[in-house]
Amino acid sequence: MRFATLASLLFACGILSGCGGGSYGGYKYKPYTVRGIRYEPLSPRAAIGYTEEGIASHYSEGFLIFPGKTALGESMYGWTTGAAHKTLPLPCRVRITNLRNGRSTVVRVNDRGPYVKGRIVDVTAPVAKKLGFYERGTAPVRIKVLSVGDGRYRIR
Repeated sequence: MRFATLASLLFACGILSGCGGGSYGGYKYKPYTVRGIRYEPLSPRAAIGYTEEGIASHYSEGFLIFPGKTALGESMYGWTTGAAHKTLPLPCRVRITNLRNGRSTVVRVNDRGPYVKGRIVDVTAPVAKKLGFYERGTAPVRIKVLSVGDGRYRIR
């Protein structure tokens, strides 16, 4: 009986640890290459207050059954909120404003992408619904970096 309780507890801890944050120390902003294109993310200090306008899209909901992993190693499910950007330091918080309808929300950027020409940010389905472009699939947006980092590694 004790073994079954201990095994259940260890299993639950393993499941919960996979749902939380990844084990990255500080910021992630080293240059990287995807499909032969080299990306050089902004430094944490240079990113504060950064703004950009362009097209946003949203991730597919295929994560509902099989979770994906972000660039920070965090699990992503269909109900989670988050965003992906090619050159912002990870993690950071941004305000995303839909320029078509004025709706905005604050989102944690914890992934890389989108790697589709002309798009500046990918958001999860719940964020796209909140911003009012889920059905359309894309929208013109403005992003503004509010803070960079988590916990002790935070810059405002």
